[in-house]
Amino acid sequence: MSYQVLARKWRPKSFETLVGQDHVVRALTNALEQNRLHHAYLFTGTRGVGKTTLARILAKSLNCETGITAKPCGVCNACTEIDKGRFVDLIEVDAASNTQVDAMRDLLDNAQYAPTAGRFKVYIIDEVHMLSKSAFNAMLKTLEEPPAHVKFILATTDPQKVPVTVLSRCLQFNLRQMAGTSITGHLQNILTQENISFEPTALHLISRAAAGSMRDALSLTDQAIAYGGQTVNESEVRAMLGAIDQSYLYQLLDALLANDGNSLISQAKAMEERSISFDAALNDLAQLLHQVAVAQTVPESVANDLPEREALLNLAQKIQPETLQLYYQIALLGRRDIGLAPDEFAGFTMSLLRMLAFTPNESTSAASKSKISSVTNNNIPISSARAMAPIYQGENTSKQEAATEVDYAPTTNEYELIKDDANQPASTLAENSAAPLHASNNNFNGNWRALVDALKLGLARELAKHCELIAYDEQSISLSVPESQKHLVSPNYQEKLTTAISQHFDRKIKLQFSIGGSGNTPAKQIYQEKAQAQANAENAIEEDSFVQALIDDFGATIIPNSIKPI
Repeated sequence: MSYQVLARKWRPKSFETLVGQDHVVRALTNALEQNRLHHAYLFTGTRGVGKTTLARILAKSLNCETGITAKPCGVCNACTEIDKGRFVDLIEVDAASNTQVDAMRDLLDNAQYAPTAGRFKVYIIDEVHMLSKSAFNAMLKTLEEPPAHVKFILATTDPQKVPVTVLSRCLQFNLRQMAGTSITGHLQNILTQENISFEPTALHLISRAAAGSMRDALSLTDQAIAYGGQTVNESEVRAMLGAIDQSYLYQLLDALLANDGNSLISQAKAMEERSISFDAALNDLAQLLHQVAVAQTVPESVANDLPEREALLNLAQKIQPETLQLYYQIALLGRRDIGLAPDEFAGFTMSLLRMLAFTPNESTSAASKSKISSVTNNNIPISSARAMAPIYQGENTSKQEAATEVDYAPTTNEYELIKDDANQPASTLAENSAAPLHASNNNFNGNWRALVDALKLGLARELAKHCELIAYDEQSISLSVPESQKHLVSPNYQEKLTTAISQHFDRKIKLQFSIGGSGNTPAKQIYQEKAQAQANAENAIEEDSFVQALIDDFGATIIPNSIKPI
């Protein structure tokens, strides 16, 4: 008997044995059990994830002699013939080889005839995106209203090329790439049943090379068995795949942490002598750094059977998180730019030297930690380039003031005055501007800004914010509006503001308006307070020791207008 490759021998024949597509299996199982069958299905996903296999299992479920079921018996004539690819009512079409409209018309002409042996006539069209535009148009009507005995199952690796008119007529299921752990576990199960010895590390390498495709993993396993003489060993799989020995990557990181430039260059030359792709090396280095970052943050997530587990956890202890992130970014950028380098060796070594140049030494790292701790204790979120000046200076502001938004445009003279005032203490600027309203509902204590905040105003709030209190008694309040805001003194706004104040004090209050005054309005007061907060925030950032260390050590600059008080 001729040898049957693993990918065909171990192709799943039921939903229960399908690996890694639980979300699709669950949907199809429920639909079959409830007899809620659609006339057209579309399976999408990369190569080797189970699209055609799933289509054949669905065909068996529809035609099994025990009835429509999510668990086909596998022994009846329909099931066995479908497994062998000989079932007369299962028509499989390779759209890549039959792209023309004539082939599609012949196919659809036969769809009108009743099935010969099965319950349904099932059409599986693989790589359906390869059909021509005319062929798609020819199948649209049949796809929308097929005979009751016809089911279409379409499969594609590129759904973007399938017309939306076809997509809208199908139930679409996206098959995921296989997780590495799923591939490794499946390979272990197969090799155990095949009585072939293996090393777990070798299966991890095959899983990684398969890049989410179970079929690729099984093909590589077949190759590894032949290469190793009925065994699957790590060293032989590495040689077969041309994979980089992970020990090189660990040695590179050790040399970086030891600030050993000679070792870095020596290892790079050794890799060149082995004809290792430096582009692949940077990719594997970035992948290793990612694994270290995960081990550093969530050590319990590192699988116990992972070959590199101990080495990963050891590195996670030795390397600082900020240094790790720096290396990862440089590796990504190095891989992106390696095509622009004079040659791959230069691009690879330059990335390593860049990592070496930016690796903080132990004293700098300790100092940085101290500075970060100091800043954190002062509640300054430096990382977001923001500062809250009142908190930094040990002062308090009311929530109402912090939430107030004022559209105030000072004149040129006012702006110069505000710039000077920004350097004064906040208490001076806020004097008599935001004190609490201690008066009862029938008395006014002269705090105009607090009264404005307490009133329920609509559009008239703009007029109130730009008014300066001149005088007041029990029956009247005199207000002044700056020349630049005199357009707000309209009869409508005056009436609304008068009504709101009279309702607040539960008696009629007369408002008198004039143009001019010193301009000490709530709008100006809040603008001054914001200017003061901004100045304090900028001073807090500029004078911070950690920020100064970044500027001195790394040439960092503070981006103008990026500092905001919060």
